[in-house]
Amino acid sequence: MSKVSTTKKVLQTLTQFTPCDVSDALVKFGDKSGGYFPNLTNYSSPSDGSSVSGKAFTVLYAPLSDPRPAVAFNYIDCIPSPADERILVIGLTPNLQTANAPYHTLTNALYGGLMSTRANYVKCRGSVVFGRIRDVSEHRSLGYPVWSYGVGSTAPKVSVKVVAVGEPIDVVMYDGVDGKQTQMRINDGDYIVADAVNGVVRIAEKAGLLEKVLEYMPRAVAADELVAEDIKQGVEAGKAQKARRANL
Repeated sequence: MSKVSTTKKVLQTLTQFTPCDVSDALVKFGDKSGGYFPNLTNYSSPSDGSSVSGKAFTVLYAPLSDPRPAVAFNYIDCIPSPADERILVIGLTPNLQTANAPYHTLTNALYGGLMSTRANYVKCRGSVVFGRIRDVSEHRSLGYPVWSYGVGSTAPKVSVKVVAVGEPIDVVMYDGVDGKQTQMRINDGDYIVADAVNGVVRIAEKAGLLEKVLEYMPRAVAADELVAEDIKQGVEAGKAQKARRANL
C-alpha cells in the first residue's frame, strides 16, 4: 500500500472518532495531556458537524524584530500535496505567548478569509490558529473549519512576519497535572483531530503511537457504549466500567 493511500486510510479512521476518544487513547499510552490544546474556540464548523482529521502543515509567526528573515512566499500557496490530507496549523513564537488568557500578546489577527478561501479551494481540511483570526463570516460562508484563541480586525503584517513553514511550533500552556507552565510541540506532519464542541488534539510522531491509538480506540468506544447501556439498566457506573473495560 502506498504512503498516500495509507495516510488517507488513517484519516478516514480518525474522522470516525472524537477528540475525546483520541485523548483517552493517548492517556492510555502515556501522554498525560491527552494531546489536548486548551482554550481554542471553534469559529467555523465542519459542514456536517463531524470530526476533522489531517496532518499538520505548520506556519510560524515571529515579531518583526526577530533576526530571521520573513519567508519569501505566501505559505497558503505552499500546502504540501496532497493538500486534502492537511490541516493548517498557525502559531506564534513563545515570546508572543502567555499561559494565561488571552494566551498571546498580539492584538492582530494572524489569519483571515482569503487564506481560508485558498485553503478551501485546495481542499485543506481545516485551520487551527494559536492566535486571533478575522473575517469570521467568510470562513463560515465557505463551511471551512477554523479554530483559534479569539478574533481581531487588524492584519498581521504590521506586527509579525512568517519566519518558518513546515517547522515545529511550541504552544505555551499550563501542565494539566502539576499546574506548571510548559510547552507542547506540534511537528509538521503530526496528526490532528478536532471537532466543533470538544476542541483540538494532536497525536505526536512517536514510534508505534499512531498504530496503538488506532487499535485501541474502537475497542474503548465499544466498551463505553456497553457501559452506557448497563448504567441505563440500573448498574452502578463503577461496576459497569470495571466489567466492560476489564480487557482493554
